[in-house]
Amino acid sequence: MKLAWILWLASVLPPQTADSLCLSTTVYLEARDQSVRGQRAVAEVALRRRDSGLWGDTVCDVVTAEKQFAPTLVSPRTRLSNAEAWAEAVTIALEAQRNWALPPDQREEVVPGASHFAAHSIARPSWRNAYRVAVIGDHTFYAVQPLTPRRS
Repeated sequence: MKLAWILWLASVLPPQTADSLCLSTTVYLEARDQSVRGQRAVAEVALRRRDSGLWGDTVCDVVTAEKQFAPTLVSPRTRLSNAEAWAEAVTIALEAQRNWALPPDQREEVVPGASHFAAHSIARPSWRNAYRVAVIGDHTFYAVQPLTPRRS
């Protein structure tokens, strides 16, 4: 399946279902070759950003914000063709969403406070000297800025 089709589908699905699809897609594109822990960390950054409201109100808004996550950095013609990796990304995204729905003091966080990440083999972000939260696989997770959940 092509990325463009997935993003179109997300635009017509109910918000919660769309967010699961967008998060799964992001985990697949960003971290399908990483450990489960690394994939969970990518999902966590997206969910933390969603809660902050700085990049949008939904996971889909966050992961499609310009030049923030793979869905806007790779070609819309990109095929998500590894069925095994896709199934794992879906499982991890759904588990991450369940975990993130818990009260903050009950969540299992992989990269506490991380607001950004980078695979330095392909990216050299200007904020790469920020506080390093963790290195998992070939991704480094950073607390570039404190993200606090917006008020209800």
